[in-house]
Parts: sequence; C-alpha cells; structure tokens
Amino acid sequence: MLDRRSFLLGSGAILLAGCSDRTREALKVQLLNGSIPRQLIGEFRSTSASGQPAKFTPIAQLADNFKLLQDWQQIAKGEKSISRFPKWVPFVGNRIPPSANLVTLGDTWLAEAIRDRLIQPLKPSQLKGWQNLPESFTQVVTRNKAGFVDKKGEVWGAPYRWGTTVIAYNHEVFKNLDWTPQDWEDLWREELHDRISIIQQPREIIGLTLKKLGHSYNTKDLKAITNLRSELEALVKQIKFYSSTNYLQPLILKDTWVAVGWSTDILPTIKHYPQLKVVVPKSGTSLWCDLWVKPESTNNNNNNNTISLLSDRWIDFCWQDRSAQKISLFSDAVSPMLLKAKRSDLPQPLQENSPRFPDRAIIDKSEFIEPLPQPVLAQYQELFAELKI
Repeated sequence: MLDRRSFLLGSGAILLAGCSDRTREALKVQLLNGSIPRQLIGEFRSTSASGQPAKFTPIAQLADNFKLLQDWQQIAKGEKSISRFPKWVPFVGNRIPPSANLVTLGDTWLAEAIRDRLIQPLKPSQLKGWQNLPESFTQVVTRNKAGFVDKKGEVWGAPYRWGTTVIAYNHEVFKNLDWTPQDWEDLWREELHDRISIIQQPREIIGLTLKKLGHSYNTKDLKAITNLRSELEALVKQIKFYSSTNYLQPLILKDTWVAVGWSTDILPTIKHYPQLKVVVPKSGTSLWCDLWVKPESTNNNNNNNTISLLSDRWIDFCWQDRSAQKISLFSDAVSPMLLKAKRSDLPQPLQENSPRFPDRAIIDKSEFIEPLPQPVLAQYQELFAELKI
C-alpha cells in the first residue's frame, strides 16, 4: 500500500480532457487521482461561462506532483530536457508533460515548494470563497518566503480537502479485553506491548506523545518537557513495526493489534476488512490538507488573463456548497467548507460523527504539523534517532 502522502485512490490514471477546441489554450489541472469526483469536472465544464477548454490529468501520487514541479522549474531554467521523464509516471511515456496551471499538493510539501520557488502565491482577493474557509486552513497556507507560517506572509495554496492521523484496531482481538482504543494514552497500556504498527515519521510519533502530555505537535522546545523522553522510551517498547508504506499489513495479519496512520490510507482499507475499526483520538490529532497551487513555471498563468481567471474559478468551484459536499461524500477526505456548516443541514452521511468527519470538539483540539526552524527540527530528529528505532 501507499502512505497518505502518496495515496492512490481509484483505478488507473485516466486523462480527463475538456473540449477539443485547439484555437484556445486549455486550463490544465494536475490532480490527485480520485480526490475530485468525476461528475464535478463535468459540472465545472458545463457551468464555465467562458466556454474555455479545460484538461484534467489525474496522477497517482502526491509525490509525483512535487517531482513535476521540480522538473518544470528545471526545464524553465534550461537545466533539463523535456524528453527524459522518470519511468514512475507511466501515462506520459518518456516526456515531461507541459506545465499545468494548477496542481494538487499536500501541505507537507508546501514549505519546500515555497523555499525552492516552485510555486507562486495566490491572490485571495480574487477568490470568492477564501473568506469562508476556517481560520486554521487560511493560517496554514499563509507563509513567508522561507516557508514558515506567518500572518504577514502571502497565500500559497487553496485547501480543498483534509484528513487526520487516526488509530485503527482489530476489534475481534479487543473482544477479550474490557476496552478499545479511544485516545493516544491507550497506546501505552500494557496489553499493547509489542502490538503496535505505526508510520515512521518523527513529527507524528513525537507529536502524538506531546499531545498525550497536553502539548502541541509544534512544540518548539522539547528539552523543556522533562518527561518526554521517558514517555517516548515507553512507547517504543509498545511498537513492533515501523513503516510509512506498509504499516497496515501487520494489523490485517494480526501481527499487531493497533496501527497508527493517515485516514486516507486506513478508511479505504477497512472497507475490505470488517474486523478493523477506526477512532480519531479524542484529545486531538494531527491534520493534513490537500491544496491547489500554481506552479511558478506556468507560462500562461501570468501572460494569459483568461486562464488565470479560470484557475481561480476552478478553486472557487471546489469551495461551493454542492462541490464541497460531493468531495466529502465521494472521497475519503472532507472539504474544509463543511466545518462552517450546520451538520443538520448536510446530507445524512455527513451529519453523524465518523472517523472521516469527527466531532467538532476533536477537530478543534487538532492541529496541522507546521514546518519548524532547523535548530528546532534538529531536536526532533536527534531525539527520534536516540530512541534507537
């Protein structure tokens, strides 16, 4: 399986092209396969007042999109040939596709994309839905040119769906116990000694421990938390398997009883394994979001006003109530726009609290994992390395 940051949803990659009018340049959107319901693309084309052709190209992994941003920049600088493309992107053959106008990117890559000048800032004044986004989502994409969250910075991405880090467990095993996992602190219970599989991510592992202790995932002075090391050492004894790509296999095979990972990895998997259940930790968890970003290398974003306006129109279209609900109903993630809606006004499947759309009290306790200054990040890396994982 693939991890959250490189998750493939749906079947093989299919080119979703717009009308075949070659007299006008098409809006080009490079999106994560399965992150947008296909009917929305058709609706966007039919409601587009300009009648401008649009081309939507799904790609298997978010990591592929980040690599494309790097390739496009190198081509623009004359440092790379467009004819030599890595074999891991099968649907384009051996050629790098032309730079898109919009690309899906995970917030994990946002800081690096900004620092390396792979993307250009958006203009929120031109996005009608910007003011309707929850504050936490506008904050996470408002950054300075070093990639750090900064209220005085520019807006570098448009969040259109989000998810969480969750706990999955085999409920058949827990029938013999008098409890089931509900929060991070349960991972330390003696019954789970050598029974946990987990994503191999220092910020996630240290972060959930910080959360258990009542601190933030983005704590900037780990040395000030005197019991952090001892808590982590105790947690390490509980963990049997570390992997950011295969952490669910041990759970399915009952080699482990509990797995910690990303919701878009876990939610599709449990559909095929009814013995698996999922819970979002009630003390709060880490959030992630997928964004629309504008590549810096896009030739016609700056030169073609029609294409630029159509790019903004697509972003706003994804934020409209109908679109937001369809994204939330037909993918394994939720639109941020639903966080401001009354649950009773939403379609029935979205009214109930669920691992995909947890209770608002849990969401309010959760947070995005933000980039940290290098000296602070080094504390996390050193502590993780000292745990001898």
